[in-house]
Amino acid sequence: MHDILSMQLFQGVATLIAAEPKIALGRIALIVLGCVLVWLGKRGILEELLMIPMGLGMAAVNAGVLFIKPGTFGTLFVDPLANGTDAVMNQLQIDWLQPIYTLMFSNGLIACLVFMGIGVLLDVGYVMARPFQSMFLALCAELGTVVVFPIAMAMGMTPGQSASVALIGGADGPMVLFASLVLARDLFVPITVVGYLYLGLTYGAYPWIIKALVPERLRGISMDDGPVKQISAGHKLIFAVAACVLLCLLFPVAAPLFLSLFIGVAVREAGLKHYTVLLGEQILYGATFFLGLTLGVLCEAGTLLDPVVLKLLLLGMLALLLSALGGLAGGYAMYFFTRGRFNPMVGVAGVSCVPTTAKLVQKLAADASPTAMILPQALGANISGVITTAVLAGIYVALLR
Repeated sequence: MHDILSMQLFQGVATLIAAEPKIALGRIALIVLGCVLVWLGKRGILEELLMIPMGLGMAAVNAGVLFIKPGTFGTLFVDPLANGTDAVMNQLQIDWLQPIYTLMFSNGLIACLVFMGIGVLLDVGYVMARPFQSMFLALCAELGTVVVFPIAMAMGMTPGQSASVALIGGADGPMVLFASLVLARDLFVPITVVGYLYLGLTYGAYPWIIKALVPERLRGISMDDGPVKQISAGHKLIFAVAACVLLCLLFPVAAPLFLSLFIGVAVREAGLKHYTVLLGEQILYGATFFLGLTLGVLCEAGTLLDPVVLKLLLLGMLALLLSALGGLAGGYAMYFFTRGRFNPMVGVAGVSCVPTTAKLVQKLAADASPTAMILPQALGANISGVITTAVLAGIYVALLR
């Protein structure tokens, strides 16, 4: 009797004992992984704003499994498989994160909110000062986004799944989330989780790749090219409006993302200070918090133990690796074109993890030569990378939806 009462009282332990060995081990592994993500976020090795809520959510959802009814396990966090009006309405009254998932995740709203905040942070003047250089490098840094698509198809994935995992090469989490919701809803959780986890590669692995392929004397090239024409706020606003309208006209299926990005830019350049604070602080941080937390609680063992997840892990890593190599190839092309006056590391900043890759290459340049300055050019490529990744997402969604 004592054992029975204990099992009813401590259902997290009871479901762990009653589960299949594979599921039980998976839950334990994900609890440990969640704790590790929190630690890595605290140490600054991974993005703390995302990884701390994501890691704790991952650990909690795999610990907090209970008996919903005899022989059926579940949680009180969220049910992404709820279908039909009645089922969804029932879950909205039971699972505490179901409203966030149903009203913000499944329609892509949370990705758009993050993009509004990102738009406020972007200074498109860096792009407008060197438009052709910036866009060339950004396009080169989309190598992984393009090449991984046929590779994933060859590995047996559907076109929608292949496009979604290929977009990890753009290192733009909201874009991966948006595309996978449209093109691969059955795998959007593992694809998005893999995409956000692998953004850590831009922190940890990219410096090693750069140091291996770019000699120190080239890493120390300074690109202080003298006075650059100042771009007025009015011209930046015109650019944002024109780019938004043109991209929405060309790729209507991705219009919500384009509007979200450029409304942030427009608010910034129009000098709307209250909206700038709202989008750049409350909405961006709030959306990022619930994005990380909800992704974490979606990481149940049964979801992530699908064999296809191993393919996603390998393809995601390959996509980011190829994008870095493509960016370096573009950087070397500019180096030879300018007869040695261009720092080839700037090409890596075309991988649109804003502003991480731009700050990363600037740090490596300063390590090689304390007076080296490449940040303006890197930011131009970085911001252009956001635009090119959005365009590629629009192309994939338009062709494969």
